[in-house]
Amino acid sequence: MLNQRIFLSVRRKIVYVVLILLTFFSILPFIMLIVNSTRVHSQLINGFSFIPGKYFFFNLKNLLSNDNIPVVGALLNSVMVSVGNAVFATYFSAMTAYGIHMYRFKGRKFAFSFIMAVMMVPAQVTTLGFLRLIGAINLDDNLLALIIPAIASPVVFFYMLQYLQAFLSKSLVEASRIDGCGEFRTFNTIVIPIIKPAIAVQGIFAFVSSWNNYFLPALVINSKSRKTIPILIAQLRAADYMKFDLAQVYMLIFIAIIPLLIVYLLLSKQKNRTATVAIERFSTPSIMPKATCSFHARLSVV
Repeated sequence: MLNQRIFLSVRRKIVYVVLILLTFFSILPFIMLIVNSTRVHSQLINGFSFIPGKYFFFNLKNLLSNDNIPVVGALLNSVMVSVGNAVFATYFSAMTAYGIHMYRFKGRKFAFSFIMAVMMVPAQVTTLGFLRLIGAINLDDNLLALIIPAIASPVVFFYMLQYLQAFLSKSLVEASRIDGCGEFRTFNTIVIPIIKPAIAVQGIFAFVSSWNNYFLPALVINSKSRKTIPILIAQLRAADYMKFDLAQVYMLIFIAIIPLLIVYLLLSKQKNRTATVAIERFSTPSIMPKATCSFHARLSVV
C-alpha cells in the first residue's frame, strides 16, 4: 500500500513537470515575440535575450510611418476578409448541413460524398482555374474574391453536420413546421440558436485560417491599398539587406496577433455560455420550450 502511494506521488509529480514544460514551450514563442518587439534591429541580430528593451513605441512609430507598409489599411482589409469568411463559412455551411440532415431526397448520399471529396482536394490544385474564373468576372485584385469562396467550406460543413446530428431534434423542427414556420424562419430562429456553440467554434477556426492565409491573397491582390497583413509581413521579410528591419517584422507580427486574441476571447466566451445554457435548458423537461412558431424569442437566448 505504501509503495503504491509512493508510485502515485512520483507519477503525479512527473505529470506536473511535463505539463509545466509543455506550457512553457507553448508560450515561449509569444514571450520571444513580445520581448523582440521591444528591441531594435542592432540588438536583435546579436541574439535573443529574455530582458525586454525600451524601444517598443519607437518600433511602433517606425512601422506606422513606413510609407511602403500600410499597416492600418492592411489591418482593415484583413479584418474585412476574415470576418466575411467566418460569417459566410459558418452560416452557409450550417444551412447546407441542415439540409443534408433534415431532408430526404434522391442524391442525398451522393451530395454528401461529393462535398467530402471536395474537402480532400488541396487548394493549390484548383488555384489556376480559380484565378481564370475571377479574371473572367472582373474580380481580380478585389477583396470579394477572397470572401465569396468561403460559402463553400466542406470542413466547416462536416463539423456542423456532426453537431446537428448530435443536438438537433427532428421532432422540434417538424413541430415548428406544423405550427406554420417557413423553412428559412425555422433555420434562422430555431436551428441557429441551438447550434451557436458550433458556430462560435467554427467561426474561430474560419477567422484564424483566413487571417493567416498568404497563398491566395498573394495571387489575387496586386494593389497596395488592398494588401492584407500576411502579405505585408512577407514584404517586410523580403526587403533587401539595407532596408531590412527585424524589429519592424516582430512589431508587425505582434500587432497581427491582437485581433486573433480578441476574436478568440469573444467567441470562446460565447461558446461556453451558450453551451451551458443549452445543456441546462434542454436537460430539464419542465423548462423545455413549446415548439411553436413564436417560441423562437424564448429559444434565442440559448
